[in-house]
Amino acid sequence: MVASADVIFVMEKAHRSKLQRRFRAALGGKRVVCLDIPDEYDFMQPELVRLLKTKVSRHLPAAPVTQKPKA
Repeated sequence: MVASADVIFVMEKAHRSKLQRRFRAALGGKRVVCLDIPDEYDFMQPELVRLLKTKVSRHLPAAPVTQKPKA
């Protein structure tokens, strides 16, 4: 998964360090973004989901606006 990724998001700096130690060879040229979110949330906890949506969206291109077909 690391080799095929364009951007890799981690929650904490410790996660980034672990990723770099374990997958250094596969990370060449990859963008690793630390979101600075403490890893203290439960899986899919609503507060975590809100934080992820906010912080990740800053690093991704905006979704194209689709127009409704004319009737």
